[in-house]
Parts: sequence; C-alpha cells; structure tokens
Amino acid sequence: MKQALGVGQWLGQIHLRLALLLFLGSLLLSGCVQYDVGVNFDSPNHGEIVQHIKLGEQLLSFSGNQAEAWLDSIQRRARKLQGKARRLSNQEMTVKIPFNNGGDLETKFNEFFHSNGQKKPAATTGGNELPNIDAHFSLNQNNFLLLLRNRLSYDLDLRSLSLISANSNLLISPEEILELEFSLNTPWGARSVESGEALQPESYQGKQQLVWKLKPGQLNHIEAVFWLPSPLGIGTVLIALFVGLGIYLRYRFMPDPTVESPRPTIPESP
Repeated sequence: MKQALGVGQWLGQIHLRLALLLFLGSLLLSGCVQYDVGVNFDSPNHGEIVQHIKLGEQLLSFSGNQAEAWLDSIQRRARKLQGKARRLSNQEMTVKIPFNNGGDLETKFNEFFHSNGQKKPAATTGGNELPNIDAHFSLNQNNFLLLLRNRLSYDLDLRSLSLISANSNLLISPEEILELEFSLNTPWGARSVESGEALQPESYQGKQQLVWKLKPGQLNHIEAVFWLPSPLGIGTVLIALFVGLGIYLRYRFMPDPTVESPRPTIPESP
C-alpha cells in the first residue's frame, strides 16, 4: 500500500512538472511582458516621455491581480507628474508624460522610474522578495550660442532579474519572457557614444530615432549625443541683429546728431 502511494505521488509530481513546463513554454512562445520607453524631443522646450506596456495573456491568467495593481500604480505615477495613461485593454497601456526642458525631463524620468530617486527596500509578497531595480537617467546640456549640445546617459541595473525561478528545479532566463526597449527621437538625429560598456542601438529615419534593446539580467548602459537649436542663443543673436540694423539705419538715413547743422540765414531788412 505504501509502495502504491509512493508511485501515485511520483506520477503526480511528473504531471505537475509537465504542466508547469507547458505553461512556461507558452510564455516563451508569446512573450510575457513588453515594455517600451521612449524620450521624444519636439523642440528644446517641449517633449514627452512615452511608454507602451503590454502584458501577455498567460501572465494575466497566472497573476492577474498583481499585474492589475502594477498597471494601476503606473497610472497614479503618471498623473502625479501631469501625465496621461490610457488603457487600450486589460493587458495593454500607453503613458505620456510631458516635459519642458532637459532639467524637467531628468527630474520626471528619475521620479517616475526610481521612486523619487530613493532606493526602497525590497517588497515582499507571500514571503517572496521582489527584486530592486536600480536606474539613473541624466541629461547634460551645453550651450554653444545657436546650438544646444545634449549628452544623454541612462544606467539600468537589471541584474536582480538574472533568473526567474518557477520553482526550485525550473529556471528560465528573463530574456525569454521580457522584451524591454528604450528609444530616443530627436528632430536632427542623434548618435550613440561608442564605448566598451555602452549598448549599441539600431537607427531609423536617418538616425532621428535610435532604439536600444535592453538586456534583462545585466547592467545596461546607454549614452547618446544630439544637438538642438538654442532658443536663448537664437534670441540673443536676433536682438543683436535688430539693434545693429537700427543703428545702421539711424546713421545711414538720418543726420548725425553730433554734427551741428548750419543755422538758416535771415535776410536783412532794407
């Protein structure tokens, strides 16, 4: 009787493991989470942080409550930063957060993705720790009179996602179920800074759009340089030209105020 019970337990474990393998296989075929983040510059004084999130149906059926809570938190953070979140379906969402300049972009990006720049302790759910993800975004700007040079740097540490454990015996790589991208859109194009540690992007539309495929389970470093017209410099040049033109017209077509004009002669009376 004990032997029969042991065989039954063994068959049950095989059945459970086979079902889990089939479930993981369906995730690998369709993808689990697709997360695209983009920074769009329309001008030096206007742009948007754009996000597109799509969750696989298998993830919703497996942990729908947690996924829904995560999407709700994204909506709340977007509204806090004067952004808008639109639910396309129960598994898909787009987010747009406007910014007014480079400093505003840096502040909002870090606040949205890194909890106000403060690293929080790992949360726990049912005794399982949720890994921390460390990220930092910076944008350095230098004014060259008529042009504004921008150097973007983005560090995203995804090493805490190096392995996703389904149970103690089944491990899958996060690259198989996570699709993460970062894109940069600029009116005059951009170039990636080539270094040993920086990811290299794919370029589209004459380098006006650069797209980096992020690597889950690794430290991702992105650097890019792009130029924008400088409103302050252009305004200064226009004012200088306007003043110079005024001075030219003043002395070209009007008498010089420093030269005393001759007095009209009054004829003597007879």
